[in-house]
Amino acid sequence: MKIAFIGLGNMGGPMAMNLLKAGHTLSAFDLSAEACKKFGAEGLPIAKSAAETVADAEVVISMLPASAHVEGLFLGGAGKPGLLDSIRAGTLVIDSSTIAAATSRKVAEAAAAKGIAMIDAPVSGGTGGAIAGTLTFMVGGETQDLERARPVLEKMGANIFHAGAAGAGQTAKICNNMLLGILMIGTSEALALGVANGLDPKVLSEIMRRSSGGNWALEKYNPMPGVMETSPASKNYAGGFGTDLMLKDLGLAQENAAAVRAATPLGGLARSLYAAHSLAGHGALDFSSVLKLVQKKAS
Repeated sequence: MKIAFIGLGNMGGPMAMNLLKAGHTLSAFDLSAEACKKFGAEGLPIAKSAAETVADAEVVISMLPASAHVEGLFLGGAGKPGLLDSIRAGTLVIDSSTIAAATSRKVAEAAAAKGIAMIDAPVSGGTGGAIAGTLTFMVGGETQDLERARPVLEKMGANIFHAGAAGAGQTAKICNNMLLGILMIGTSEALALGVANGLDPKVLSEIMRRSSGGNWALEKYNPMPGVMETSPASKNYAGGFGTDLMLKDLGLAQENAAAVRAATPLGGLARSLYAAHSLAGHGALDFSSVLKLVQKKAS
């Protein structure tokens, strides 16, 4: 299958590589020359532009940072045409970015007007899941479009859920990430408290993991350096899912909550804490570095 892949960041790059390894014909692009060089060196065919990637593509996949990037790419603006003008009718578009549900619906409606099928399919699982091909996809869109996408999604993920109509995948994703942000702060607080009392963070982590406080962070993504070799915390919080990206997602959750008049007090507090952490100069670090915000400083 001929697939265009746009967005080769920490998540998109490994996802594209898994499709290439599965035998699909890829054409990829990213505005970052460094990202293009990195994955091009690994054998991923790199196009000169986003428009070039979609020539003859049967499926177009995008993995971009925010709503403005997705809307700008597909719909254009400032006198520049959108990518939808270059995509053939009948093509399937899969947007795996985490963006506002309203933006997903807007772009999907514009695509449908041109005879282009589009689904929103944000992911969960982090960079480890992207590399291993074990991501969870949360899909919004028509059932028949999901079924067309399924053979492609299965090469990048282990779990595929149909959340509902266009935009529903994005809503599910912001609910998940709001909870993730909250539990990472809570896990960090608990670990910091234990360490301040002289407990071994490895021992405490295992106690909590096997007790009622067990959660995904303790299982897969421990925020305390040295506890889990594979976690970003043990790599100076490099790579992974950035603090500023978590802040963006928590902002999307709060915007959505305001729109539907839902009460999300913990989500709001988590957003404020990540904002403070970002302002302290940690925006580019993995979101688990929020531990620094609550960790007792060495005297």
